[in-house]
Amino acid sequence: MSFSFFKPSKPKTPPELVKAIRESLLALDSKTVAEVKALEKALEEVEKNFLAMRQMLSGDGEVEPNMDQVSQLTLEICKEDIISLVIHKLPSLGWEARKGLVHCWCILLRQMVGPSHCCVEYLENHLELLDFLVVCYDNKEIALHCGIMLRECIKYPNLAKYILESTSFELFFKYVELPNFDVASDAFATFKQDLLTKHPTAVSEFLTSHYEEFFELYEKLLTSTNYVTRRQSLKLISEFLLESPNSHIMKRYIVEVRYLKVMMTLLKDSSKNIQISAFHIFKALKMSNLKKKRT
Repeated sequence: MSFSFFKPSKPKTPPELVKAIRESLLALDSKTVAEVKALEKALEEVEKNFLAMRQMLSGDGEVEPNMDQVSQLTLEICKEDIISLVIHKLPSLGWEARKGLVHCWCILLRQMVGPSHCCVEYLENHLELLDFLVVCYDNKEIALHCGIMLRECIKYPNLAKYILESTSFELFFKYVELPNFDVASDAFATFKQDLLTKHPTAVSEFLTSHYEEFFELYEKLLTSTNYVTRRQSLKLISEFLLESPNSHIMKRYIVEVRYLKVMMTLLKDSSKNIQISAFHIFKALKMSNLKKKRT
């Protein structure tokens, strides 16, 4: 005897899945008390659709993803503005949905359709979305998920360059000192490991054209009352100032009396670790200064 009603539903095609994702995300606009059940249903649908997207992009552990479907899904996501929609709906998503989105986000940005990364190109044409991801560090509920998404974006030179040049970049000097340790640490990881070290040439150009603004803000990190901030900032400055791509920045930095004074103050810090780090930087600055005078 055949029980046809037990048969699993037919998997959606990429266009069908993208349509379902779009509709479930738009349904999240229901926020009145009278529509609580409708909102809960929409959140469930979003989570279910994100799971289907994840399986289509990376397989289910037994069956490998169909690359033609992956390419079609990627194109449809860009065509239907799903990238913009999911970013703006991030604050409304549940934890599982955000987790699924982050997994899919990393795959989608790396996905090439023909000769190009079409999702990266989409972001290049909608750069305001990067500003939105940066500002999300202010929301501790989604900050860590947005941090992962942002670091994935920074892997691409044009996107990293935009963030460095944008007004939202200055927000990182605030975020690295947020009272929530996990969020502050994540912001510093984005600031240090990606924005200021991932693309040396772009960083060097940025520091050259924004020298005054950058180091005035950075001085506040070096003199912060927060021990972790001072130590991390010292370590970072030793890394990117003493590397060859930034040698011209270092030559300018060492003649600034105010910055030498900062290092001298840190030599008297209550922490031995900070004293040692400051000593190595101070020594390198003084040695470079002596060599400059001899030449």
